[in-house]
Amino acid sequence: MMQAMTGKELEYIADSMSNEDLLIKQCAIAAATITNVQVQQACSHMIDVHTQHYNTLLSAVQQHQSMAPAQPQA
Repeated sequence: MMQAMTGKELEYIADSMSNEDLLIKQCAIAAATITNVQVQQACSHMIDVHTQHYNTLLSAVQQHQSMAPAQPQA
C-alpha cells in the first residue's frame, strides 16, 4: 500500500514540475529561433523528454491525491 506524500515531498515535486515547464518553454523558444535543422530536432526531442518528465511527476501527484487529507493538518 502506498503512503501519502509528505509536504516536503510535494514541495519537491512542485519545484521539479516548475523546472520541467521552464525547460519545455526554453527548448520551444530555441527550436523556433535556431536555423540549424539538427539543433532544431534536438530541441524538439528535448521538449518531448521534458514533457514526459512533467507528466510523470503530475501522475505521481494525482495517484497520491486520494490519500491527501481533506483539511490541512494542525
